[in-house]
Amino acid sequence: MHSFGLVQVYTGNGKGKTTAAIGQALRACGHGARVIMIQFMKGREYGELKSAAHLPGLRIFQYGRDEFVDKRNPETVDIDLARQGFEKAAKIMEYHECDLLILDEANVAIDYGLLKLDDVLNLLQNKPAEMEVILTGRNAARELMAMADLVTEMLEIKHPYQRKIEMRKGIDY
Repeated sequence: MHSFGLVQVYTGNGKGKTTAAIGQALRACGHGARVIMIQFMKGREYGELKSAAHLPGLRIFQYGRDEFVDKRNPETVDIDLARQGFEKAAKIMEYHECDLLILDEANVAIDYGLLKLDDVLNLLQNKPAEMEVILTGRNAARELMAMADLVTEMLEIKHPYQRKIEMRKGIDY
């Protein structure tokens, strides 16, 4: 693919962070790249899981439940799942298993205390030089944004939820 991988962060309160990462995955796969997405705090069968089954080069692993996580008091199972996802990411990096690694909702997992910021920063500082890494999710830590090469903030201006429009299959999940 390329010889120098960067760290990208997609954050902010607007819709489109995971969608942008999936768009980047689609583009990378089109050039023959191997892409792995690790989804933290997600256990639902999102549309991207179904699509990945038809796209050579893209693998998605979920480390979460389809349950609400209490930010003030996360359950042990949620912490354990996040830790498993982190360990999977570390192994992927150690064995150079992909060209693009997406850590979907990692920013939220850090914000909720499911992952330690220092662990994630250390992982990124020791990533293979040629591996691109994208971290998505609201409330990205300032330290993470400072070390990233690219930071994009999605800003919510207007959202259908404000009009009580529920999540729509194929659009929102």
